Amino acid sequence: MNSSTVTNGTTGTGGRLYGVGLGPGDPSLMTVRAIEVIEGADVVAYHSARHGRSIARSIAAGHLREDHIEEALVYPVTTEGTDHPGGYRGALDEFYTESAARLAAHLDAGRSVAVLAEGDPLFYGSYMHMHKRLADRYPTEVVPGVTSVSAAAARLGTPLAEGEEVLTVLPGTLPEEELAARLAATDAAAVMKLGRTFPHVRRALERSGRLPEAHYVERATMDGERTGRLADTDPDAVPYFSLAVLPSRVDSARPEPDGPAQRDEHAGGAGEVAVVGTGPAGPLWLTPETRGALAAADDLVGYTTYLERVPRRTGQRRHGSDNKVEAERAEFALDLARRGRRVAVVSGGDPGVFAMATAVLETASQEPYREIPVRVLPGLTAANAAAARAGAPLGHDYAALSLSDRLKPWEVVAERLHAAASADLVLALYNPGSRSRTWQVGKARELLLEHRAPDTPVVVARDVGGAGERVRVVRLADLDPAEVDMRTLLIVGSSQTRAVPRGPGGDTVVWTPRRYPEV
Repeated sequence: MNSSTVTNGTTGTGGRLYGVGLGPGDPSLMTVRAIEVIEGADVVAYHSARHGRSIARSIAAGHLREDHIEEALVYPVTTEGTDHPGGYRGALDEFYTESAARLAAHLDAGRSVAVLAEGDPLFYGSYMHMHKRLADRYPTEVVPGVTSVSAAAARLGTPLAEGEEVLTVLPGTLPEEELAARLAATDAAAVMKLGRTFPHVRRALERSGRLPEAHYVERATMDGERTGRLADTDPDAVPYFSLAVLPSRVDSARPEPDGPAQRDEHAGGAGEVAVVGTGPAGPLWLTPETRGALAAADDLVGYTTYLERVPRRTGQRRHGSDNKVEAERAEFALDLARRGRRVAVVSGGDPGVFAMATAVLETASQEPYREIPVRVLPGLTAANAAAARAGAPLGHDYAALSLSDRLKPWEVVAERLHAAASADLVLALYNPGSRSRTWQVGKARELLLEHRAPDTPVVVARDVGGAGERVRVVRLADLDPAEVDMRTLLIVGSSQTRAVPRGPGGDTVVWTPRRYPEV
């Protein structure tokens, strides 16, 4: 019966709100508790479109009584086209408020109200809008249900996420670029609410490099169920009740490097090398693209210290080495790729800034590696990380130099320091010192004092982003070489750079104005 024939029910507990999860569609997947609540409620409410058909009601139909009071909550709009003065969101907010008022009238009369929800009531469902408006006013119970994501994984017959893997659930309504970034960064994923969003979801999967892994599931556990490769799915035949699934990567086909040369189907039939920048420290500094490349790799190759920053994954091989064998490391990575392996060469900071990209590309430009695909994925370089901690010392023109004379003579270093300092550039000095290089910082300070005032601010940034992070601002004349090592980066200000104490603690903030004084 409908709400126009309201009578005070006698089978419920009275005045109690229930959010009832019905599962993904098959009535046999409803929980025992869901059935108990529906059968015992005075009022059964469900959402529907203007055509009046409700999937939620059809799932629960076998448990509805003739004397149930039914409240059909009919959406005023199902797309974003509306002439409501508040737009699409305004129309829905008004609808939810009015619907909550209808249910509150029953609750105030002492009737129990069961609001039906496909899947789980608090998982992308409409019930939550009633919950937010009513649960603080009436006794409430939420009955969880099997989600469409769980049902899709069951129908595909493949693990959704395993071990330390991260599962990300995304609405297909997100902007394409946001989807691509999140898909690239995660291990496993489910993208819901396809329908009209399918074309841009497919493009996002392609842009993130995940399209070959993607499965398509339509109406899981319901009539008309369909599964298949998402890449083969007709975009004109995709309903709202469908989703894309990127299942677990654990146990995905990874050819063994000690066996015969093989091709990896996940890499399009060939191996590749991705030179990956991990930023100056741990996972917080990784980009989504970098996370995805590290997760997808069969092999990780790199300096052992940098490899330790990358989470361990089942089935993935690590090949650590000393920091002084860049050429050998590059050749080893390319040899793995020739055998069909997906290889990530792990580099600290940005791989193209005093790091591994040059070594890999130099080797890859020679035979027999010229045909091996090589990608360079940027990372946050140490200069940017240190500058952000100090303020904005790189706000105007600057130069990045390495003080290491291991790969170039000191005379070249000194000549470049003279040139950059005489041009009044801010200087970001990489590789300033080490256990075997102890005099370069002192010599650089002497040289710079020929061009800069003694009170020029210098940012001394050590282990930015790490457990031992320490960022200080000193005068150029007071720069102590004994406090500088390979984990330190120096930023030397120009004549325009300012260092000012501010805030309750008087911390010094450093910036270089973007406007340069007129000559």
